[in-house]
Amino acid sequence: MQTAPTLVMIPCFAGAPWQLNQLTHLQNCPMRSLRLPDDVSELETLADFIVDQVKDLAHYVLVGDSYGAVASLAVATRQPKGLEGLVLSGGFAKSPITSPLLKTLAALAPFFPGPFYRQTTLRIHAAQLASSFDQEGEIPWSSAKSRAFFVKETPHKAYVNRMRSIEQADYAALLKQIDVPTLILTPQEDKLIGADAAGILLKGIKGSQEVILPRTGHMFRFSHPGAYSLEIRKFLERALNGASHPGHRFRFYSASLSIAAGDREAL
Repeated sequence: MQTAPTLVMIPCFAGAPWQLNQLTHLQNCPMRSLRLPDDVSELETLADFIVDQVKDLAHYVLVGDSYGAVASLAVATRQPKGLEGLVLSGGFAKSPITSPLLKTLAALAPFFPGPFYRQTTLRIHAAQLASSFDQEGEIPWSSAKSRAFFVKETPHKAYVNRMRSIEQADYAALLKQIDVPTLILTPQEDKLIGADAAGILLKGIKGSQEVILPRTGHMFRFSHPGAYSLEIRKFLERALNGASHPGHRFRFYSASLSIAAGDREAL
């Protein structure tokens, strides 16, 4: 009998490994996370790194959050052996940076390390991550917590390299190459990524499903880890129940909480 696939958690832009103990509904699942390299400025190179990190796994599911979601897409479009599912939260297929302020910040960031990076760049970045629901979370969140997290985990060099990789990112035309069951987890309010990003993923990835978590923002993996992990568990249960024999690709059954692309406009 095929063993359960390992959930491989791909970090967000900060680059820090996930705190797996917070994912309360996944504690019976095999899980691992990793730290993103600081010196990588191209997503295809980052995909090479991720593939190397999972080469010992016969079966795995990539769970990518935000920047980790586009990195997971870069891997999934290659149709690697062993990949059996995909979870993308707060993700995007091409650069979501449309704000003139963020574009200016990205252009200036390489030239201003040190105090300017910590006190200005990261404050502006953290403000873009915030939502009106953050304080309601299982773990109340704030812009100050986001900034402190980046100060601790994200060197200036890593920030600049990841910004450069996002500027070049566009996997929209390659989404049709993804051939595994895919869950798209979307927060209700996400001013950083915008409303169109999930729609592009839904349209491009055949058979993908979306769940919108109510009263959450872009940092919902941090503020709502219980609800977040519950949706992943339900996705795995649907997929595993659809496997007809060992080694078979996961297959979805429809779920009442899933929201089709055409229904998103009504929200």
